[in-house]
Amino acid sequence: MADTLCTRKDAAAPVAALLDWPGTAWFARLALAAPFLVSGLVKLTDFNGAVAEAAGLGLGLPVLVAVAVIITQLGGSALFLTRRWCWLGAGLLAGFTVVATLLAHAFWTFDGPDRARQTATFLEHLAIVGGFAAAAVLTHRRGGRA
Repeated sequence: MADTLCTRKDAAAPVAALLDWPGTAWFARLALAAPFLVSGLVKLTDFNGAVAEAAGLGLGLPVLVAVAVIITQLGGSALFLTRRWCWLGAGLLAGFTVVATLLAHAFWTFDGPDRARQTATFLEHLAIVGGFAAAAVLTHRRGGRA
């Protein structure tokens, strides 16, 4: 069934013009990738901190984990910002987000107010994964022109 809630016919002329502007899709992807770009750059410039963060999560081989995280965050963001490889970048960043969220925001292991905070963060990260999926779908539907 076609999506009848949000169609081109419903958009006012200025909104339609904004949605049709080629830069809108790129800026939307940049906004979604920004936390990963910043995090990757911070980890790259403070590699010891990145290693300590991986070790603090109880992950084995924290140096290797830190390198993998930096490559995933920066490489995935770069791919996500392209038209041709958006789907791959989206998949890398979404997969990273799922794994990181399960490791760092396991809300079911908390009680009281901490559980509520961790649940909210978990759901926010789930929304980011949905944003990556939506961006990849829209870019694919536009033949890589988004």
